[in-house]
Amino acid sequence: MSGPGVGFEFPSTPVAWLKRDVLLFANSIGCTVDELHFLYELHPSFAVFPTYPIILPFKYTDQEVIDFYARSASTPIPGVPKFDTKRVVDGERRITFLKPLPPTSAGRKFEIKSKVLGVYDKGKPGTVIETEQVLVDSESGEVFSKVVGAGFYVGQGGWGGPKGGTAPQKTRKLNWMRPKSVNYPPPEGKKPDAVYTLQTNKESAHLYRLNGDYNPLHATPEPGRAMGFGGAIMHGLFSWNSTCHGLLHELGNSDPANIKEFQARFASPVKPGDKLVTQMWRTGEVDAEGWEEVRFVTSVEGGKVCLSNGRALMKCGGGKSKL
Repeated sequence: MSGPGVGFEFPSTPVAWLKRDVLLFANSIGCTVDELHFLYELHPSFAVFPTYPIILPFKYTDQEVIDFYARSASTPIPGVPKFDTKRVVDGERRITFLKPLPPTSAGRKFEIKSKVLGVYDKGKPGTVIETEQVLVDSESGEVFSKVVGAGFYVGQGGWGGPKGGTAPQKTRKLNWMRPKSVNYPPPEGKKPDAVYTLQTNKESAHLYRLNGDYNPLHATPEPGRAMGFGGAIMHGLFSWNSTCHGLLHELGNSDPANIKEFQARFASPVKPGDKLVTQMWRTGEVDAEGWEEVRFVTSVEGGKVCLSNGRALMKCGGGKSKL
């Protein structure tokens, strides 16, 4: 597919992490003491929670707080207007796990390679930028994970770019459709096979941001008010990561080897203090390698769906961790 910016490759970014970084990540997304292999570095099965690579394009190699806005605006995309990074939210993310990540990058060199897959002008609601980010060992070329994601630049459309499919619905600014989008609704008339709940608190976003995602939208009320959210909101990727944890905990024995792909669309904001409820359905569709498709939806208790189009490929066992 051609269009403004399509195929543009960003400069590769060195990334690094320590054991304390992966411990913090697991703690911040809701891992519990029945999963010590994610929370205790001396556990004989100590492992990185599979979705940790999603944080590395924010963190880079840093151990210190960074200027989120300055970093986000650092590389312009040719043929595309310069957008205000103070008005961007997550749209959709899909991650494919190719190799388990080592607990620390010490002694090795890793990098993120990113390119633009599409830029879509949705008119008055805003612009969608879809990218692919691949985590690789810089020396061996081994690929550890691949992420396809989209950012929605609120109120920054109408510049004459390709629309890329159906225009956003009028109900919410976050309701947009990317072109040729495949939907994964839950099975009709079937009760969930498992339900996972997570109670956030007023400080949940302040803990999660220490992973390296320092967007002020999640720390102080002013940006959220300017964007029409009424104040600070949770990181979309907090809900996304904690939902993946819920699936792995409820259906995959908390074994990171039991999940191959995970994806969801960000449907509406979550406020600090909201309770998240994830309903999950096994489809019974299992491939030759034993991977079963799981559908899921995450909602704010008593409120709106916040993650839709949820799909994962898992080896399902159910129950608590047996590691």
